[in-house]
Amino acid sequence: MADSHLVGSAGGPGVLIFMMQRTRIKICGLTRSEEVDWVARAGADALGLVFHPASPRHVSIVQAQALLRHVPPFVTAVGLFVDAPPTLIEAVLEQVPLQLLQFHGAETPAQCDQWQMPYIKVAHMRPGTDLVQYARNYPRAQALLVDTWVNGVPGGTGTVFDWQQLPQQLPLPLILSGGLTPENVSQAVRLAHPWAVDVSSGVERQPGCKDPHKIARFIQGVRNEDLRHA
Repeated sequence: MADSHLVGSAGGPGVLIFMMQRTRIKICGLTRSEEVDWVARAGADALGLVFHPASPRHVSIVQAQALLRHVPPFVTAVGLFVDAPPTLIEAVLEQVPLQLLQFHGAETPAQCDQWQMPYIKVAHMRPGTDLVQYARNYPRAQALLVDTWVNGVPGGTGTVFDWQQLPQQLPLPLILSGGLTPENVSQAVRLAHPWAVDVSSGVERQPGCKDPHKIARFIQGVRNEDLRHA
C-alpha cells in the first residue's frame, strides 16, 4: 500500500504526497556487455556477477572488469560467491569495483563480516527452515535473500517454493528469489511483499544467456504490481 503525507510550509496549504512502495529489482548472472546495457535501460536497480566456477554464469576477474565498465550511475554491482576461498574473494575485491557482496552458500556470519563490506546472505527455503532465526544470525547483513532449496545446487535452478510459507515479519529486508519469471513475478510480489526480487534463469534464452525481452517483461511485471497497490 502507498503511504501518504501532508507537506507544507507554516501557515500555508499542505500538499498531499503519495509515496509508493517500489520493489527493487536485481538481475543476476550477467556474462555479456550487451546484457548490462539491457538491464540498465530496462530499469533494474542492481546486477549480479557470479564468481562461482561451477555456474554456467561464472565470470572471471577480467570479464567482470570489462562488464562493469558498462554500468551507469545508480545501478548497484553485486558480486555473488558460493563458499569461496578467501583468496578468491580478496582477489576479486582488489580488482573489481563491487558495491555489494552476496554470499550464496553456507558461509558463517564471521566469514561474511570479515570483508567489511555491505552484503546480503542467502537462505535456502526447505522444510524446517526458521527464517526469522536465520536472519538474526546475520545481524550485519543488509538483507536476507530467500531462494529455493535444491539438493547440491546453490541457485539458478528456476524452481519455485511456496511464497505463502514466508513469515510476515523478518529482522532483515526480504529479497525474493527462486523460480521467478515474467509470468509469475507479479503474483510473487503480491503474495510476498518483498523489498526486492532477484532473477537469473527466469530471464534467459539458455543458461548464461539473457533475453532482453524477458528482462523488460519481468521488470514491467514488478512495476505493474507496484502501481496496482499505489
